[in-house]
Amino acid sequence: MSLDLTTSIAGIPLQSPITLLSGCVGFGEEMLRLENFPFSAVGAIFLKGTTLHPKAGNRLHRIAETPGGMLNAIGLQNPGAQRVVEEILPRVESLPTRLIANIAGSTVEEYAEVARIFDQSCVSAIEINISCPNVKEGGAAFGSDPLVASRVVEAVRKVTTKPVITKLSPNVTDIAQITRAVIEAGTQALSAINTLMGMSIDVRTHQPVLGNVQGGLSGPAIKPVALLKVWQTYQVARKHGIDIVGQGGIASGEDALSFLLVGSRAVGLGTELFQDPWAPQRVLDEMSSLMIEQNRPSIQQWVGGLQSP
Repeated sequence: MSLDLTTSIAGIPLQSPITLLSGCVGFGEEMLRLENFPFSAVGAIFLKGTTLHPKAGNRLHRIAETPGGMLNAIGLQNPGAQRVVEEILPRVESLPTRLIANIAGSTVEEYAEVARIFDQSCVSAIEINISCPNVKEGGAAFGSDPLVASRVVEAVRKVTTKPVITKLSPNVTDIAQITRAVIEAGTQALSAINTLMGMSIDVRTHQPVLGNVQGGLSGPAIKPVALLKVWQTYQVARKHGIDIVGQGGIASGEDALSFLLVGSRAVGLGTELFQDPWAPQRVLDEMSSLMIEQNRPSIQQWVGGLQSP
């Protein structure tokens, strides 16, 4: 049986449905340090979140282990968009996989300027992180308000010719409403979901473990939530032909195929990479075995294939 593991997101062909999520592999250079890293199993690398100006990130501690996952509050530490494009991307542009920028900002104007900088680079697409606080609107996250989220997408679309992918937050009342807003604003694909918000307490010191008090929860613990949110997103996205990169606690081939069934065309590995950097090949191999077992050898035969009970 001939397997077809290729897919596409926003018209971008991917050699594999497996992508590496933003913030988990830096700007891709980390993977070069691993001997025989299976780049052929990776369809794309989402680069570390980048802002207009350099950011030092949050105070320590920034990471806390939790049952079934981890909390992180890195604070978007990065050297700034111009330096990423001029100094870092030339070192990784020859990697045998797609590179996708992840941009953030504290105002709509900052998002647009970062996108403008990346528009002249080697990245294949630009992912918008709309989970950042909106400084001009009292600190509420851009992704929690449909109107504000749409403004960010519109501003980015105006300054780039590259496909735009909007990363959705699960920390909203109605993710379908946000989905509709960013699709109408012109996003060409979606990533779902970003981390859930949580915290960890040290009962001996009576203090939060994270220096930022709260952080993003990721890992297998959030997979049931992520599956539901992707399915809800797909109910809107499929009507407009918008692709989804599903993510949230994926650690096996079975996990990955579950996300395809609820509507994803590609999937993202994040937290799993911290304990198994070679997970992309393992997960892809597990997917392949299950696809052959089910007599569905093409990725396209799985996308949106969830059956009603």
